[in-house]
Amino acid sequence: MFDTTLPLPEARDTASAPASDRLLPRPSRAQAEAAVRTLIRWAGDTPAREGLRDTPARVLRAYEEWFGGYAVDPAQLLVRDFDGAGYDDLVLLRDIPLRSVCEHHMAAIRGVAHVAYLPGERVVGISKLARLVDAYARRLQIQERLTGEIADTLQQALQPRGVAVVLRATHDCIASRGIGLQGVNLVTRRLLGEFNREPWRSDILAALSA
Repeated sequence: MFDTTLPLPEARDTASAPASDRLLPRPSRAQAEAAVRTLIRWAGDTPAREGLRDTPARVLRAYEEWFGGYAVDPAQLLVRDFDGAGYDDLVLLRDIPLRSVCEHHMAAIRGVAHVAYLPGERVVGISKLARLVDAYARRLQIQERLTGEIADTLQQALQPRGVAVVLRATHDCIASRGIGLQGVNLVTRRLLGEFNREPWRSDILAALSA
C-alpha cells in the first residue's frame, strides 16, 4: 500500500522537477479515484454506469502492484550476500520476466532480462537478481535507464569484477498506437568491469545469444 502521508518518492530526475511538484504530498486515495473518473469522462463514457462504477478503485489496486517498486529500496535486496567459496566464473540468470510501464505514454513494456556478474568475494541468492529487476521495473521507466539502474546497483552492492545486463522487450507505445508496429523488440545492454573487456566481453555476449 502507498502511504499517502509521505511526499512523492525521490525517484530519478526529481532535481529537474519544479520545487512545487517535489514538495507536494502524494494525493489521497479519494483524489486518485476522482482523477480516474475524470479520465473516464474525458474518454467519453460515464463513470457512474454499472460496468465502470468500481473501476477507479480497481485501477488504484492495479497501480499499487504495477508501481510497487517506488516502495522498495533495490539496493537493500542485495544486502544479504554470501561467501563465494572461491567461485570466480560466470553467474548468469537468463530470461527473467520483465514487466514495466513506459513513462511517456504509460503503456506496457514486456520482455525478458538477462543479468550476469563475475563474483569478487561475495555472491548473492539468485532470487535477489530477479527481485532487483522487478523492483526497478515496477516504476515508470524507459528501457535504457532501467538497464543502467539494474547494472549499477548490482555493481555498487556486490563489487563484482564485472556486470552485464541485457533487456529485450516489446513496447505497446509503438505496437498499439502511432506507427502500430507489432512484434518489434528493443534490446539494451550495459557491460561493466571485465565484461567490457576481452576475453570476457566475447564470452558474455556469446552466452547471452546462445
